[in-house]
Amino acid sequence: MATCPPYPTRAHRHTHWWQRTWVRYGALITLLALSGLVILALVREQTGTQGFLVGLGLAVLPVPLLIAAFRWLDRVDPGPWRNLLFCFAWGACAAALIAIIANSFATRWIATATADPAGADTWGATVIAPVVEESAKAAAVLLVFLFRRRDFTGLVDGVVVAGVTATGFAFTENILYLGTAFGTDQLTGDSGIASVTAATFFVRVVMSPFAHPLFTVLTGIGFGIAALSAGRHRLRRALLPLAGLLLAMGVHALWNGSAAFGEYGFFAVYAAFMVPSFGLLTWLVIWTRQRELGTVRAELPAYVLAGWLTPAEPYALGSMRARRIARQYARRHAGKEGARAVARYEACATSVAFLRQRGRRGRAGADFTVRERELLEALWHLRDVARPALEHAARATAPPPPAPRPVPPWAYPYGGAHPGYGPQTAPAPYAPQLPYSPHAPHAPYGPQAPLGPHPPHHPYAPYAPPGPHRP
Repeated sequence: MATCPPYPTRAHRHTHWWQRTWVRYGALITLLALSGLVILALVREQTGTQGFLVGLGLAVLPVPLLIAAFRWLDRVDPGPWRNLLFCFAWGACAAALIAIIANSFATRWIATATADPAGADTWGATVIAPVVEESAKAAAVLLVFLFRRRDFTGLVDGVVVAGVTATGFAFTENILYLGTAFGTDQLTGDSGIASVTAATFFVRVVMSPFAHPLFTVLTGIGFGIAALSAGRHRLRRALLPLAGLLLAMGVHALWNGSAAFGEYGFFAVYAAFMVPSFGLLTWLVIWTRQRELGTVRAELPAYVLAGWLTPAEPYALGSMRARRIARQYARRHAGKEGARAVARYEACATSVAFLRQRGRRGRAGADFTVRERELLEALWHLRDVARPALEHAARATAPPPPAPRPVPPWAYPYGGAHPGYGPQTAPAPYAPQLPYSPHAPHAPYGPQAPLGPHPPHHPYAPYAPPGPHRP
């Protein structure tokens, strides 16, 4: 009887009160709440109560679409919602507060030093604002990278964390701009399409809702590539995020300074630079997501040999369509709880695949063994609900078998078919066979017989699953 090796034990270590989890969470929540109250008071003071409400109602419109887009990009290995909530709150509260205070102070200082208020506004928009705002938003990416390293493993994670942070920042900034525009219309009596509010809404919400996310995503890509670098490349891991941050500042400065290029400078920069950059980054992220699915298909067969997974599962888990069909199947037969169990199973299996890849490349942390065992135990407890759904999805999404080719009459020297054997067909051309054919019958579910430990061809060979009579 095979049994799982015991979990590695950790030496007991005394922790001070400021190192406890609830203290850190409490301090972070308090900081964000105070920042939110202060930024709320500042924006309301500049826009008025009515302007603030109008700006809030208009600024919230693109937020669900942007969050859904970033969540869609992160479907292969979705990160926890608490990270996204922190990033959005940091961008909307802390980063926005830092930007308002620092930009106002710097602009006033330049105006006083140069006695040129118009020039100070230009310098503030094209030089000061990009540096301050991108640095404030990058702080959230840095915090997740340092303290949620388990959830920050690659380029897509960097893009999602940075994009959600910038979405929160743009949300607060749009409230300020739209509320101020509404106040201007109240003074001038303009309304409708010709109003300043309508023009501001069209430029900031309709044409360029992705502007701030696009800037900060460059910083996130730097952190994402650094997360993929091996531990021995410390200089590269330090320089890549800095390079991404500098590039984000430069693009932000170009965007803010587009008005200085003439009457149509904004539209020229938008068409010649922003739209192609957005398309290129979207392609890069989708291409990276396809590579992640390839990693799932390549790494999970090792756990099939060890007995943790069935042969159908790497095929199904490496396809987003099969994953969706599996969740739908579980929802029909086991309700919402079944669908959530399948989604959890898919997430754990994907994390196992990525963890194994990092281990083979020498980028696994000291807790590799503990983390792998945690994920495999989670898979084992969810297998009764998830395996039938994934088997169904694998059969539903498998390509059809090749049709047999009829043999032409001239293939036989005496003409016609061989007597007594019926219609003859030519053998199908040879094709490489997958380790699992969804058209073949499969074994029934239930406790899987342990196959013994995986041959130690590398130091990260998976454990064998527990036997049916585990003590």
